[in-house]
Amino acid sequence: MDPNVRFQPLISSIQKVALFETKAKLYLIGSNSKETRFRVLEIDRRAPELSIYENPNELEKGDIRKFVQSRSFIRSISAYGVLGFVKFLEGYYLILVTKRTRCAFIGKHIIYTIKDTAMIRVNEASSKQMHPLEQRYVKMFNNVDLNSNFYFSYSYDLTHSLQYNLSAPKFVGSRCDIVKDEPLVWQNRTGEKMTYAFRGVSRERFVWNAFHLKPMRDVVHKDWMLEIIHGFISQSSISIFGRQVYVCLIARRSTRYAGTRFLKRGANFHGDVANEVETEQIVLDGNRMCSFTQLRGSVPSHWSQDVSKMVPKPQIAIDLSDPFGETAGKHYQRLMFHYGAPVIILNLVKTREKRRHESLLSEEMYSTVSYLNQFLPPHLRIRYIDFDMARKSRGTGNVMEKLAKIAETVIQQTGMFYSDDERSQKQTGIVRVNCVDCLDRTNTAQFAIGKCVLAHQLYDLGFLKERKLEFESDCITMLENLYEDHGDTLALQYGGSQLVHRIKTYRKTAVWASQGNDIMQTLSRYYSNTFSDTEKQHSINLFLGYYIPSKAEVNKTLHIWDLETDFYIHNSRFDEIRQISSIPLTQWVSPFVMNCLPAAVSDENRVVKELIKIHSNDAEIIDYYSNFHYDYKLTSFEEHIDYQLSHLSRNLAPAFRSHFSPFEPIRRQQSTALKNPSLTGQSSTSSANSSSSDRSDDESESDEEEKSSNNRNTAPSSSTNSSRAEDPVTLSSMFPMTNDIYGFEIRMPKKADMLKYEKYAEINRICNSTGEPARPSSPHQYNRHAQMNESGGLSIYNNEIIIASVTPEKDIQNDIAIPTVSDESIAIYEKYCMLKHTIMYDFRCDPKILEYVNMFA
Repeated sequence: MDPNVRFQPLISSIQKVALFETKAKLYLIGSNSKETRFRVLEIDRRAPELSIYENPNELEKGDIRKFVQSRSFIRSISAYGVLGFVKFLEGYYLILVTKRTRCAFIGKHIIYTIKDTAMIRVNEASSKQMHPLEQRYVKMFNNVDLNSNFYFSYSYDLTHSLQYNLSAPKFVGSRCDIVKDEPLVWQNRTGEKMTYAFRGVSRERFVWNAFHLKPMRDVVHKDWMLEIIHGFISQSSISIFGRQVYVCLIARRSTRYAGTRFLKRGANFHGDVANEVETEQIVLDGNRMCSFTQLRGSVPSHWSQDVSKMVPKPQIAIDLSDPFGETAGKHYQRLMFHYGAPVIILNLVKTREKRRHESLLSEEMYSTVSYLNQFLPPHLRIRYIDFDMARKSRGTGNVMEKLAKIAETVIQQTGMFYSDDERSQKQTGIVRVNCVDCLDRTNTAQFAIGKCVLAHQLYDLGFLKERKLEFESDCITMLENLYEDHGDTLALQYGGSQLVHRIKTYRKTAVWASQGNDIMQTLSRYYSNTFSDTEKQHSINLFLGYYIPSKAEVNKTLHIWDLETDFYIHNSRFDEIRQISSIPLTQWVSPFVMNCLPAAVSDENRVVKELIKIHSNDAEIIDYYSNFHYDYKLTSFEEHIDYQLSHLSRNLAPAFRSHFSPFEPIRRQQSTALKNPSLTGQSSTSSANSSSSDRSDDESESDEEEKSSNNRNTAPSSSTNSSRAEDPVTLSSMFPMTNDIYGFEIRMPKKADMLKYEKYAEINRICNSTGEPARPSSPHQYNRHAQMNESGGLSIYNNEIIIASVTPEKDIQNDIAIPTVSDESIAIYEKYCMLKHTIMYDFRCDPKILEYVNMFA
């Protein structure tokens, strides 16, 4: 692409919304952040269906003032965006964002999280009685908490990766055909810098309010439609000797085949998998940006677990045989379309068990990948990595080191995205991590990959000499906290509880006190899966528009809670899917995608809705500086402090350090008595075998192998832990010597040094005197100031030091001789004071002054 051609996304012209309500109509007044441009929507409340009219012209503040003053309103609500409309049985409801908080930024693009919403009834209630099930649907809809983990931005497309958002547009118009149409070629032969503003096309898979925005589509201006994503976004900073480098973690949860843990397993017939989350790790240093994208998702086949029996670990069953891998083929082709090749699968599911449970999924996945790879050229084949994480974490095995080696291999094959003013490189390919639930083990593996990626990112930015970062450093502690919050949030959304096996569990640094917390999380997950997941699944299906309530006679008795299964809801067009296709099954990757690989088709063929040429960089639609800094707005102290504190390191453990590099490991103070006394080195919750599906239980391998493993690892671990428990806590262990930490030893000062210090301190006592002798606090205390005053000495009067006429007695040991200034030195000082006058008016300089100036020049 020509470096003289720049592309900037449009800033939404509607960032503030005011709702004015009357009995007959609703008026929505939207404005930009500075409240200089306004648009007006008018909604008829008495119409049987949704009736929206928008004034096609932009209005000014004076016009809006006259408009508001000319009408009387029942109430008014201020908001920050319109999320759309929803209808159940009796009419439409309007959803507004009423509170927001800034949670991160990418460049000059601000990302907000929703803190509160309002749901306003649009259609006026008729005289007849409301449908008795209307409130039940409203309550079920509100079970999806919009105030938690929903995010939006007015200028940045959160549904796409940073690499996609910085790529050049190739097609304009949402109805263009990237296969048949000719792409745009950007060549600026004049050499002048050109700027284009564009409105991008969102990836609907990650837009959680896409169904609610449908009534507004093609009716109102596009800036009215505020798209939100669901998942996790958090940002922290690394202080590299005062220079702030920001690390942002963005997790996008898919809307396809979305649901809860035991009710959504495997994949549907479209290749959409359960618990699919795209995680992007972004590092920002001014105009230099790095990013790496990885994916988690369930095993792409048709499998489930029977939850009718109340058992902790329901048996896994393969519901439908897929000998030609059609479902998996659709899934992997979509990954190649959006991320390129190679697709690397990191399978963390158990491979060897005494009683077959998880190994069924490993066998199914391996056979499918082996079959599909037959029809791909060698350099584009799917890379399959089998890593039984539960088994390898037993005993003294170091899981993190093994995962680090895998992560290094992944980065070498896929690369990562980097962009600055001079060069750019792209990530081609994706690593797909999965276990059974895609929660505990998956999050630890993604952290291991993210740790290795962060070292590469900081190396490319010039902050590291080698691509390596150590645990217990400020940098990795910050990243570990990010991934812990990332895992907890996704586990709550899918599994109903926070992580049971955390990163510290697999690092074997979890304290024994964490066992109680792990057990509580296990019980919380079990309770949620057993009693509340069904209601939560109904709420998700209703929120995403998979189930639409109707008052028709056909559906009068068939409500969402009456459905035996939601199979046909998530497998729409099932009859079309089962039809015989003319495309052979061996061609599971389309030729168009194949020709573009290893690059991603979506990145190389970017589609935008609009493209506008900008003649001035100060145009408001791309003025990111004013939109980011808010130079016209006062930020409250509480809001500013709350945002700043969220970026600080949350690791408050005391540390002894003699350096301030965030890349060096720190000796942290830990109590050995709180160490986990487990002899085998397993998780603190390993005694509760009935708690989690991610636990390595006695069924992981054969009895003989398990006994030999225990015999090898139990003895040394027992001796090590027992010796640690018997080590006494002494004063020297809690407070080490300064020589061990800082390299020098504190000693008592010498007598001569103390005498010098006393003489120095005497000057302050003399100069701060009031002219009267001070009385000693004890009869034996020596008062030097009194002797100085008695012998003449110094006195202070009206803030002036006065020298007494009496000649003081010279006592070299006890008194301080007052220096005398010669007449020659006084004359030089007077000439210096006249320096300005001689230079400014006489245009000369005394040669004596020049001599001193040249001496220090």
